[in-house]
Amino acid sequence: MPSCGMHKILLHGMRFMGCHGVNPEEQIRPQPFVIDLEVEGDFSEAAERDDLSLTVDYRELYTICRRTVEEGRFRLLEALSEAIAAQTLRLARVDGVTVRVRKPQVQLGGSLDAVAVEITRRRKG
Repeated sequence: MPSCGMHKILLHGMRFMGCHGVNPEEQIRPQPFVIDLEVEGDFSEAAERDDLSLTVDYRELYTICRRTVEEGRFRLLEALSEAIAAQTLRLARVDGVTVRVRKPQVQLGGSLDAVAVEITRRRKG
């Protein structure tokens, strides 16, 4: 019997172009978004058996983030983050997820690297 424990799968710095924002031009002109995803679960059996089918394939996680950013339309970073989290939590073996969304080219009238939103969600039940 494998030992129980919490593991994290981390995908940091994924960059995609999307049309998200409150201003009308942000809804039509793609701009960069940077996504960090942390997925929690017990992947002990996958580690013990060295078996991809017993964990969460990070290619699938990347695809969720890419499609949500590139194909979705959201006014708020909070809504974009929630959409990524909800889709990720639907995957088997995922117990929790933290999503960080950064928007590096936001215009606020001064210098800053990015605005960002971070959310953490857990599977219910």
